[in-house]
Amino acid sequence: MKIQIITLFPEMFTGVLGNSMLWKASDRGLAEYSFINLRDYGLGPRHQVDDTPYGGGDGMLLMVEPLVKAIEAAKQIDPSACVLLPTPRGKVYKQSDAKRLAAGEQGLIIICPRYEGYDERITKWVDEQFCVGSYVLTGGELPAMIIIDSVVRLIPGVLGGADSAEIESFQADDESIEFPQYTRPVTFQDMSVPSVLLSGNHAEIIEWRKLA
Repeated sequence: MKIQIITLFPEMFTGVLGNSMLWKASDRGLAEYSFINLRDYGLGPRHQVDDTPYGGGDGMLLMVEPLVKAIEAAKQIDPSACVLLPTPRGKVYKQSDAKRLAAGEQGLIIICPRYEGYDERITKWVDEQFCVGSYVLTGGELPAMIIIDSVVRLIPGVLGGADSAEIESFQADDESIEFPQYTRPVTFQDMSVPSVLLSGNHAEIIEWRKLA
């Protein structure tokens, strides 16, 4: 899967994409990450990418022209890619979205907004808008990392076991929470592993996990 990220701060992604499962996915050729620096498409000698909002208000907005140029550059590389925009106005991002995006044959182009937002006209070039939570962040880079992590780990061959992605939190219906889990030692500071997990009775263990 090709994943292109439009951002003013590509260096923010180095640690996340260069470690653990996201690095393994890239190393195995299952995911390909690339960056489009929005500043490269800025206007004028200062490569301006933001301006004051019409109608007044604090802060600056990302301008539509540099964003469209960046999206068009990404589309030249992957014409069928799905363009995603992390935004508080988007629909709540769920596991079902990650599963759908991972299962599709399309690559992803993820826009990372900054400042006080973006010119609304950019949404004409966007396929899906997602909100990762009811809180305010300084930019779209962290939501982009969340989307990438949640999608890439579901690509077949990325996780170690074939069933790993099917028996975890939110996988079935976006609402279920993963059951409690334990490992050695059996007892730690007077807290013991539930006896059913030590019983070897798989039917009882399955039932306990449903109710836990």
